[in-house]
Amino acid sequence: MKHQYNVIIEKDADGYFVATVPELPGCHTQAKSLDTLMKRVKEAIELCLDVEGDQFVSPEFIGVQRVEV
Repeated sequence: MKHQYNVIIEKDADGYFVATVPELPGCHTQAKSLDTLMKRVKEAIELCLDVEGDQFVSPEFIGVQRVEV
């Protein structure tokens, strides 16, 4: 059974794309291109699931807000 996960993608100061999967604590990866990043994030999710199993309940994704201060 396949599951869908939200992935937050940011670009760091060195130009790397960084992907974080909020539903899986500690699940993140980075790459120089978005194509490579998406391949790596799928691998990272699979590894996290191998370690954690299906013991967690994913929170419902609501959205992302940008706040100016």
